[in-house]
Amino acid sequence: MNKKELNKLTDEDLLKESKKIKTTQIIDATLIGVLIGILIYSITAGNFSYFFGIILLYAVYKLSNKNEYKKSEIDSLLKERNLK
Repeated sequence: MNKKELNKLTDEDLLKESKKIKTTQIIDATLIGVLIGILIYSITAGNFSYFFGIILLYAVYKLSNKNEYKKSEIDSLLKERNLK
């Protein structure tokens, strides 16, 4: 969703989007923790390969940056409309 589409949302829809992003962030944080745990386990168990490590780190990077722009836009709109 771009900013024009977010501006057209009603207050209720904007609050729903905010709640959806919060739950998505919790799920993403859990997945990031699991992936880092797998990486640490593979290093300590001696089964580490650089290709596997790069794939896991790339997945962590993509999960951590997935909704940053959308979250900041929704937060600014919530502050403009005095909903939060």
